[in-house]
Amino acid sequence: MQEAGLSDAWRPCALSPTQKSANGTAYYPPSPPFFLPFSQHRLRRQSRAVMITTEAVGPGEQLPVEWLGHGVLVKEACIAAEKPVDMDGNAEETPRKASTTASAKSYVSSFLAVAALVAGCTADGILDYAPSINGACPDISTAPLVRTFSPQNQSLHAREAAYVSTRLQSVLPDNWKTWLGDGSGIGYNLSAFENNWPKVSISVSGGGYRAAQYGAGVMSAIDARNDSAKVAGTGGLLQVASYWSGLSGGSWLTGSLYMNDWPQVEDMVFGGNGLSGWMLDLALATPDGVNIFNDENSAWYGSLIQSVVAKGKVGLSVFVLCYMVLGGGGADGYPRDTSLTDTWARMIAYHFLNGTTRDNFFTNDTGHGAGQLWSRIITQPTWQQHIPPFPIVTIDSRPVNSNETTTLDLKPIVYEVTPLEFGSWDPDLSAMVNLTYAGTNLKEGKPDNGSACVTRFDQACFVMGTSASLFNQMFDTAHNTLDGLDQSSSQGLLFALGEQVQEVRNVSDDVSSWPNIAWMQPFQGLAASTFEDSFSDRLELIDGGSNLENIPIGPMFVKARGMDFIVAVDSSFDDATNTWPNGTSFIATSQRLSSFLQSSHQPFPPIPNSTADFVSTGVNRRPTFFGCDPTQTPPEWPLVLYLPNSPPYNGDTPVTNTDTFKLSYTLKHTRLFIDQVHNNTLAGFTPNSNSADANWGKCLQCGALDRARYKLSPAPARSDFCTQCFKQYCYDPHAPPSQDELPGRNFVFKDPDPQGAAKVGGFLSREKGPIIGGTVGAAALIAVLTGGLLWHNRRKRKAAYRQINQLHADGGEEVWKMDEAVVEETPHPHPQAGAGYRDDAPYDPQAWTAPASGAAAPTAAAHPHP
Repeated sequence: MQEAGLSDAWRPCALSPTQKSANGTAYYPPSPPFFLPFSQHRLRRQSRAVMITTEAVGPGEQLPVEWLGHGVLVKEACIAAEKPVDMDGNAEETPRKASTTASAKSYVSSFLAVAALVAGCTADGILDYAPSINGACPDISTAPLVRTFSPQNQSLHAREAAYVSTRLQSVLPDNWKTWLGDGSGIGYNLSAFENNWPKVSISVSGGGYRAAQYGAGVMSAIDARNDSAKVAGTGGLLQVASYWSGLSGGSWLTGSLYMNDWPQVEDMVFGGNGLSGWMLDLALATPDGVNIFNDENSAWYGSLIQSVVAKGKVGLSVFVLCYMVLGGGGADGYPRDTSLTDTWARMIAYHFLNGTTRDNFFTNDTGHGAGQLWSRIITQPTWQQHIPPFPIVTIDSRPVNSNETTTLDLKPIVYEVTPLEFGSWDPDLSAMVNLTYAGTNLKEGKPDNGSACVTRFDQACFVMGTSASLFNQMFDTAHNTLDGLDQSSSQGLLFALGEQVQEVRNVSDDVSSWPNIAWMQPFQGLAASTFEDSFSDRLELIDGGSNLENIPIGPMFVKARGMDFIVAVDSSFDDATNTWPNGTSFIATSQRLSSFLQSSHQPFPPIPNSTADFVSTGVNRRPTFFGCDPTQTPPEWPLVLYLPNSPPYNGDTPVTNTDTFKLSYTLKHTRLFIDQVHNNTLAGFTPNSNSADANWGKCLQCGALDRARYKLSPAPARSDFCTQCFKQYCYDPHAPPSQDELPGRNFVFKDPDPQGAAKVGGFLSREKGPIIGGTVGAAALIAVLTGGLLWHNRRKRKAAYRQINQLHADGGEEVWKMDEAVVEETPHPHPQAGAGYRDDAPYDPQAWTAPASGAAAPTAAAHPHP
């Protein structure tokens, strides 16, 4: 066994003098042994020895743990026998000294120690998913942790206002000019709008992988970095946007964009320029196939669980590993504030955050997104250059102890997460907390411990996972399944949860738990008469579309943001037959704004009254402007562009109306999906035709610029060109359009790249005509051949019996008639048969002997007919 030395780079951090090791003696955890989450777990990271200290160790004792190995298969026996592992991964014959003072907590800490060492103890290790409880606190006299406001006295975070303002003044003017030129192409003089540019936002709906891909396809079609979009005139809208929002699957796209420094869609989705792509062909819950217990899936699940356990342990024990403090728990000593959402979040990270490749997917060579923080978006190079719009993710809340398992009503608080804050503009709360210190216990706005604040709680994947946490509606506790998921994905997630709860006790399995303990402002104790969770010690946060607002446009109607043009990208699953949106989200948001948010938000423009009207008017099948003709100056509502996931304008077979719970896509399908969305977004629509609209790019420019007219005095009239565009693309409630203007659309999904049984089923479905025809033809041919053979045999037998009859006739016997006879053939003895012969006996050539010389051969007369 080689002695392990500690270099400065690997020395334990923040050790007090009483924790310093007196020597390098290593102790293995005593019986009863602890176990890795799986009976066999492949460790793929070569790690150096690191000192691990736990409070469970007695005074003066040290519990260093060594773990070295690269591609070593570690078995329970190595642990149970309390034998150390040598440099080659083999158990030594002489057990090490076992500590006699370690309690059960030491086993847990040792488990995490091994997990951390497997991760390589790097800054991006899988255990970096855990928050830190010893972060430095800010000076709250100059940087308060919480802020409150009223609906009548709203204010943006100072840094949000500064970022948006700087872009409007220094970046967007050139972007507008690049996109619109001098404005003459749409009938305006663009120089007249200097310093009065409209505020534009883009919101991407939820819908799992479908939503992420649909949003990416739309983005590629409005991005000036894409040549085809630039030529069509749509490329440029992205560059003039001030805000971007996403929820659920749309938040996965949002996180991927911002945590990867605002890449182009091609690189982000398919890989390139240092990115590995989304790898959607590796299933979200079972990346190495449906067998969740195979080697690769087992290793992967082990890593997920280790990340979540690390978070759950914060506060349970003092466990110093590199710079991370692990532990955690409530008054009963059990860890708190983890749920299935945490495991879900870690799964999402492997696909949408940086650091994961096909080569390291099933290893711990990287943290796989652990440690990447939402609040660190502001450190990205493109952010420093004010290139991307300001991002927002929306999350719904379930009132604590309500145990709601169906669609929420519109009353509960809707939260938003930005790189700066977490909170809500809803009048019932109207408060925000500094996101960097989310999780810190506060009293009257001050931290309990002024020298130690919670940091690193805002894991990017946790934000994305929370916005997509639909488990409260999916859990079928009676059957222990997750409704909507295929069997292997459901089993995988529930298996991970089962392993997780053995190490940490969840407050609630089916929601994302965000701590609210002692937050006097803005959470606990705030607005007791209106805020439902004012006296709760936690917030139960769930999928951002749980109240049917599946497009995150609510934050864009906040009065303080003063939005002018909102682009709503909708890939909702509203139509149960063919998975197309039908306006449900718009109706829900319109109702919520008018019922609960009148004092804090702008009103929604006029829309169809029902989902049936959305369908009958056809506005769910093509781009549509809502709110084209305001009655006030300034306008009482923003102009809204609706871009629904819809059948291809040219009648092609759709490949984008997939199920929300489809958790894997082949590379071919993803390519076709994004290309189809891209082309649809470039095309617009031509009434009563399957042709693209050559003017759509310019009409889009008209819509984006339109509200700038109202910022001038006097407001110039809408140009003739834009007026004509608005006649085609605007929804007029007094003269609504009709779905009949959109002929020849194909609504039925067809899998463009079927796999396995689906591929066979697709072939049978596709070729059923020829197959049926061929089968019938083959059956007819067989019938003819069989009939012919029977007829031939019948004729042959008739001829034979005629000869026999003739013999009988020659002998004076009565001639019998074949047609009237009932022939019953007697089995003829086998030519090789002896005594006791059976006609069905197996033929044995070794038992046969030739008949004796002179023996008479059997004749027909020897076997008379009955």
